[in-house]
Amino acid sequence: MQDITPLSKLVRLDGKTAVITGGARGIGLAITRRLTEAGAAVVIADTDTEEAENVVVQLKSQEIDIHYVKCDVTIEAEIKQMVDDVLKKVGSIDILVNNAGIYPRKSLEEMSGEDFHRVLSVNLTGTFLCSRYVAEAMTSRGEGGCIINIASIEALHPSSTGMSAYDASKGGVLMLTKSMASELGKHDIRVNAIAPGAIKTRGMLSQTSPSRDRSQLKELKSFLSRIALGRLGDADDIARTALFLASDMAEYITGEMIVVDGGYLVS
Repeated sequence: MQDITPLSKLVRLDGKTAVITGGARGIGLAITRRLTEAGAAVVIADTDTEEAENVVVQLKSQEIDIHYVKCDVTIEAEIKQMVDDVLKKVGSIDILVNNAGIYPRKSLEEMSGEDFHRVLSVNLTGTFLCSRYVAEAMTSRGEGGCIINIASIEALHPSSTGMSAYDASKGGVLMLTKSMASELGKHDIRVNAIAPGAIKTRGMLSQTSPSRDRSQLKELKSFLSRIALGRLGDADDIARTALFLASDMAEYITGEMIVVDGGYLVS
């Protein structure tokens, strides 16, 4: 009879190091908390030094192994330096969560080529570059690894106007996930994605402020009415999915995207 790994060990990440881009707030912070809770050492890679350092101080006070490295995912040299710094500080990278992203709303008439390029630079090219250099470190070490890309339900179906650049970037993240999974599988590196729906974060709540255009508020109310579970998601809904994908619970899953949208896409 085959031995079965105890459930308590399957979800543990003791001895592993995770790098989380944009890990100082919102979904990234929720993922940071869940992975550290499971025993991982976490390195936040972010551009917001003040916010990231506040998180580090708070979690270190709880005797959590947490670090911060400043990194702009649109600058290749900074990504290479970030990976080098993490390897020097901690020794290895076992998990990468590509969470950094932006989602400015602009209609096609308002959007310039520069606007479009900026969104793709952060959301798609940044995901590629971080994965490329972390995968190189994982491959050199020879012990496999896990890459988790934060995509969106927008990768599967556009849900609102003014999001063409974002939708294109997240569609690219989905296909990049599948392509990297195919290429990196021989190195025992799993690559998967999570597609959040409407999640309560600072950015999402700003979309519901009274200062928003009336037509946009109407559109958002229509979006919310289509969520089968009848509520916005919490950042921790995404974090728990990330923990699953990072753990040995998902050791035979690669090239997939898990939709976490409360049933929006099936309504």
